[in-house]
Amino acid sequence: MDLRFQIRRAMETGKVLLGYRESEKSLLNGRAKLIILASNAPEQERLRIQHLAKVGNVPIYVFPGTSIELGQTCGKPFTVSVLAVEDAGDSRILEIIQEE
Repeated sequence: MDLRFQIRRAMETGKVLLGYRESEKSLLNGRAKLIILASNAPEQERLRIQHLAKVGNVPIYVFPGTSIELGQTCGKPFTVSVLAVEDAGDSRILEIIQEE
């Protein structure tokens, strides 16, 4: 299964929050089920998100592309360094990440 397709599907059919602040809030409130970080996410943001995800026992996936590519995958005309999946919708993204 193509990861990029599943991210796009989750964006269309589920609830995905884009950006550092939204992802941080989702982790703090215990709603995030998965965190996806761009490979070039800023170090301070990456460390904070990784810490919160570890505390909340939320899996983290490092996207094998830049924040520009992650933004394009999400169908957005801007960079996305981190996103939080709260509801996968019709996608199989949570299953794919667990397999890897």
